[in-house]
Amino acid sequence: MKAGIVGLPNVGKSTLFNCLSNAKAQSANFPFCTIEPNIGVVNVPDTRLEKLEELVNPEKVIPATVEIVDIAGLVKGASKGEGLGNQFLGNIRETDAIIHVLRCFDNDNIVHVDGSVDPIRDKETIDIELQLKDLESIEKKLDKVKRAAKTGNKEAQKEEAILLQLKNGLESGTSVRAIDVSEDDHVAYVKPLQLITDKPVLYVCNVDEGSAVDGNEYVKKVRDAVVSEQAEVIVLAVGTEADITELEDYEERQLFLQDMGLKEPGSSVLIRAAYKLLNQQTYFTAGVKEVRAWTINIGATAPEAAGVIHTDFEKGFIRAEVIKYDDFVEYGSESKVKEAGKLGVEGKTYVVNDGDVMHFLFNV
Repeated sequence: MKAGIVGLPNVGKSTLFNCLSNAKAQSANFPFCTIEPNIGVVNVPDTRLEKLEELVNPEKVIPATVEIVDIAGLVKGASKGEGLGNQFLGNIRETDAIIHVLRCFDNDNIVHVDGSVDPIRDKETIDIELQLKDLESIEKKLDKVKRAAKTGNKEAQKEEAILLQLKNGLESGTSVRAIDVSEDDHVAYVKPLQLITDKPVLYVCNVDEGSAVDGNEYVKKVRDAVVSEQAEVIVLAVGTEADITELEDYEERQLFLQDMGLKEPGSSVLIRAAYKLLNQQTYFTAGVKEVRAWTINIGATAPEAAGVIHTDFEKGFIRAEVIKYDDFVEYGSESKVKEAGKLGVEGKTYVVNDGDVMHFLFNV
């Protein structure tokens, strides 16, 4: 699962990517400095993992990860091939969620591709290009479906009705994710199209250092503009975050954050938000060899969680021993949890909770 960072040129996408991944993507004050999408595998910050390490004292610790893709800046006309439009739109299509970076700071030294700072206009520019690309996909699909619908095929007629609903929504400027389609119809007819504006989105307002805690007027406008989308908005001073990641010493980084009025780097907040946006959650295995965070979809069952470790674990699943994270911390070890009668034994229908500490029994 991967999230793609999108936005207009020069809004801070590559600088943000560098903060997240420490993979030094080229970051320069001109459009299209990121020609090929950069991909970074980013550790998901999780204080629970640190606590388990402290209690178990394992040989190694392995965190959960999320894949972040830095995609070059889109420009007006991208859906028609302007800039490097088709290539960029193809890169976005391959991601599972979108991190949309909006410039919410004034700086005469950093050129804006449209000549002035206006995050709402920038958002609409990107939205329109993505919607136009989706409209193109839907119209192609409609041509095929209409022929089948005319023969009286009931399934094709149902699909045609859904596609027309999407087409009308996009033509009125509504992204697919905001169009009211039932869950069953979405799975059957919308999801297979892999539409760009159907992907979940997270907005990142890139602000100056002084606005990192409380935001500014630009951020307020963005929050107001995305209310109907029910999308999360994160405020991040990306340039300052980049300075923090350059500091080698942990104490120095903490002092820098304290001076800004922050408890942790904004990039950590963003990584966790991206993880959630991708519908991911974490369960743990905890032993002397390793303490590890495993990534599963929210709603995964115990056998599906076991299958993330190895497919044989899922095929031969017998049962799972489950300790709630809070119980593990309270009692301090697996053996003490067992003594207290707090270890649960769960079968195939058990839905894993975020933070469960698990051990699987299986037979191949």
